[in-house]
Amino acid sequence: MNKLYTYTAMSYKKINNLAGWLCFAIATITYILTLEPSVSFWDCGEFISCAYRLQVSHQPGYPLFAMLGKAFSLLSMGDHTKVAYFTNMMSAVASGATIMFLFWTITALAKKLVLKDKNDFADNNQLTMVIGAGLVGALAFTFTDTFWFSAVETIVFALSSLCTAIVFWAILKWEAHADEPGADKWIVLIAYMIGLSIGIHLLNLLTIPAIAMVYYFRRNKNIGLKGGIIAFLISIVILGLVQFGIRGYTIYFAAWFDFFFVNSLGLGFGSGAMAFLLLLACMLAGGIWYSIRNKKPVLNLALVCVTFIYLGYGSFIYIPIRAAANTDLNNSHPDNAFTLYGYLNRIQYGETPLLSGPYYDAKIVDEKESGIIYRKGESRYENAGKKIDYVYDHNTFLPRMWSTESDPYYAQNVQFYKGWLQMADGQAPTFSDNIRWLFSWQIYQMYARYFLWNFVGRYNEMDGQQSTTDVNGNWTSGIFDGGKHLPKSITNGTNYAPLYALPLVLGLLGAFYHFKRRKRDALIIALLFFFTGIAIVLYVNQNAVQPRERDYSYVGSFYAFAIWIGLGVLALAELVRIKLNARVAAIGSFALCMIAVPVLLACKEWRGHDRSTKLTPHDMAYNYLISCPKNAILFTYGDNDTYSLWYDQEVEGIRPDVRIVCLSLFSGDWYIRQMQGKMNASAPLPITMPYDKYKEGVRDVLYFNDEKIPGAVEVKDVFDFLTSDDARTKVEYQNGERLNFLPTKNLKLTINANEVVKNGVVTPDQKNKLADTMQWKYPSNYVTKDNLAMLDIVAHNDWKRPICFTSTMSPSSMMGLQPYLYKEGFVYHLIPFKQDTAADNNHLTKTNPLVMYNNVVNKFKFGNYKNAKFLDNVSTTQFYLNMEVTFNDLAEGLIQDGHRDLALKAIHKFDEQMPDINPDIDTAAQKFFLAQSAYKLNDKELGTRYFKSVDNFITDQLDYNYSQLQNDKALVDVRTVQIGMQLLGSMADSAKNNQQAELGKQLQAQLGDYENKFAVLQR
Repeated sequence: MNKLYTYTAMSYKKINNLAGWLCFAIATITYILTLEPSVSFWDCGEFISCAYRLQVSHQPGYPLFAMLGKAFSLLSMGDHTKVAYFTNMMSAVASGATIMFLFWTITALAKKLVLKDKNDFADNNQLTMVIGAGLVGALAFTFTDTFWFSAVETIVFALSSLCTAIVFWAILKWEAHADEPGADKWIVLIAYMIGLSIGIHLLNLLTIPAIAMVYYFRRNKNIGLKGGIIAFLISIVILGLVQFGIRGYTIYFAAWFDFFFVNSLGLGFGSGAMAFLLLLACMLAGGIWYSIRNKKPVLNLALVCVTFIYLGYGSFIYIPIRAAANTDLNNSHPDNAFTLYGYLNRIQYGETPLLSGPYYDAKIVDEKESGIIYRKGESRYENAGKKIDYVYDHNTFLPRMWSTESDPYYAQNVQFYKGWLQMADGQAPTFSDNIRWLFSWQIYQMYARYFLWNFVGRYNEMDGQQSTTDVNGNWTSGIFDGGKHLPKSITNGTNYAPLYALPLVLGLLGAFYHFKRRKRDALIIALLFFFTGIAIVLYVNQNAVQPRERDYSYVGSFYAFAIWIGLGVLALAELVRIKLNARVAAIGSFALCMIAVPVLLACKEWRGHDRSTKLTPHDMAYNYLISCPKNAILFTYGDNDTYSLWYDQEVEGIRPDVRIVCLSLFSGDWYIRQMQGKMNASAPLPITMPYDKYKEGVRDVLYFNDEKIPGAVEVKDVFDFLTSDDARTKVEYQNGERLNFLPTKNLKLTINANEVVKNGVVTPDQKNKLADTMQWKYPSNYVTKDNLAMLDIVAHNDWKRPICFTSTMSPSSMMGLQPYLYKEGFVYHLIPFKQDTAADNNHLTKTNPLVMYNNVVNKFKFGNYKNAKFLDNVSTTQFYLNMEVTFNDLAEGLIQDGHRDLALKAIHKFDEQMPDINPDIDTAAQKFFLAQSAYKLNDKELGTRYFKSVDNFITDQLDYNYSQLQNDKALVDVRTVQIGMQLLGSMADSAKNNQQAELGKQLQAQLGDYENKFAVLQR
């Protein structure tokens, strides 16, 4: 019998290991087959650049991720164009390993449910059920929407998920061997992984409560409610100690040690921080020695775990080392302990109130000083001013609608709060409103909706943050979609993935079964589910619409639910066994669940995750750079017009002469200082201010004080006034502070036409178009540090370097220069042409057409737009629209200048390279303008084809909205209806005017029909 048990146990172990590696193989092959071949949108470009050249990324830093990324980048064997593919592969392999550990986690839990005690061996039926549960749960998670998204690009969440998977698997290994000598090595491994994970992402820390409860349940014989609550509270304390104590206050104390050593003892920077770290190491070593000598095993384990957390956390030494090396990308320049502390705590993003704080209607009534801000000087730490906290006229418990007057997005956030909760203007928010916002937007819209995407189904990949009823970005089971008259843009889309709620049902069945059979284990999974889901919602406290969907933040919660999906196989087998024999129940349940969940997920989700042919992020970034004249200064702003550009330039070496200046970072003294140095093949920017003029705490913001100066003032004189230390250029405020001020908003720049032509800003034949003086109005009532640096550049550049802005940038960031900005591709080029007094020159539709034609038609790349199997929503909305607008502006500019032949070639280039798609009403409107240009250029075939394309989209949308109108007027997308009918009317008139009588008649009839259908909206 003992031999039989040993043989069966060994067979189970071997099968379990092989099946785990099978899951790894399936998942990894899936992710490699669907891998994005180059850079992706959002943070990926920055992460790849920082990994490849070991640079410093945005706060709070991801040093271990960067070092691992560097190792994978070496697989490119010197081919820079393949670096992104191999760093993307790092995510694929890490994600495959996550699936493997998930499988072993599920089988460990399933085995405890199937076997009466750990010494029982599994018969074939039990073995089938346990392995089947692991396969179904692990492979289901493999193909879930959110996890798959992160598995095929260079992003931290793939490796973070692997850390979560390893530590949770490790605590189950410890639990299984807890009574054996040396079992606590698993606890030490967990501690080390937690330390390492801090260098990847902080999400892994949220496993601590679940891990602590496993330890409590295993080590205590008398389990009770009181003991359980105490153990849970202790786990929260441990989480806090790791997050705020080890991760945060270690650097905080190191900073103050450094301050004492540098400012009081006169030693070099870093000496105090090193002394503190040595003292800390000695204290830990002494404590471990004491615990061994006095036989205190619990203390010993605690101290060893803390030591190993620090060993893992030690990856952060990378940050100051590389910051001191002055890498091209060097966010915050954290080369000293004070800056590093702020960097780790993300101070650039501001503070978020959690338990107490103001509502959005709270007024600032006072300010209080809460400490001194220190910066690194030449030989000592200097006072950079005082940290100011605002005092509000009223606060509340658990503030959720907390956007305040100091928030730059305050007005739009308030508008969103009111619209979401249907609050009247002037209505003060109540605690009830606050809780409604918490549950309806933060928890439902920004978490539950994501959960349902993964386990119920999804309409499409469009952003859906702003509506619970719109199909865009919403969840669907697909069961009732047949009666909803859904538009074809949804049902034919690559991301339409109805899952019929089968993964959800199986997971809920598994959760119910788990709680019924092993409450303690189920509670542990529930804790993991909660802390990696709802707890993040409560902690992050998002205060309105985000730049993108945030589902990737909650992947740990979806991971926990996948465990229950696996255990659902056992629950179903037990139900089936009532009617059928054990063997049929085991095999049948496994087969049914495999088809109903993992196979279904793979079939439905594959199209929406196959990025193997998508190159849009790389090529759109290339187009920005290639649109710039030689040695240009290119001002960017957002993530998607910055990070991919960094990748193209830093990794592939595309246009190293262009200096990329991200305006959202340009307010930092560290960034302005970087711009004063050489970077790649780009010379230092013409910023004349010495560091002392703009360092932290100096000229952070200067306000407008109208001095009634007649006419416009030379921008150089205004800049000199703003940076002067003369007392006459300053005004005293109520707090006694004396600051420079902006004396006028009317600025001018005298033009030397010969210098402009000599420097190649315009061609010699354009010299007569140049103005003698550029005049513009500064748009704001204050000058921030980035504005000051831009004024410096404009004043002192002397047209030696072209100044450009990305075409997707908000006009509010262009400092009022719009009258002199001319489009030359994906960028606006500052050119001092004379202004047409009859035109509104503030509009950004002016072009330098021949230069733009050469850039767009001859140099642009098109990201395999036409042949890509899948295009993400940034490609289909933001950049497809940008392409349409670019070609429309080009065609219009060429026509105005008499180059009709070139205009037609440009339109044909668009048609040749871009797919004929209409993702939304805005892209459809631009397609209409392209068709108008085609008609104007006598290409009636192309114009008619585009009109029909727009018509098909509009009628599809209007039919859907009419079906919505039958149910509820509030469900109608009024903007789409109004623009759609306007387009129908314009197309009808244009078709008639271009001898397309039949088409015009059809469009006019459609318009009349829809005007009748939607007449109720006009009442």
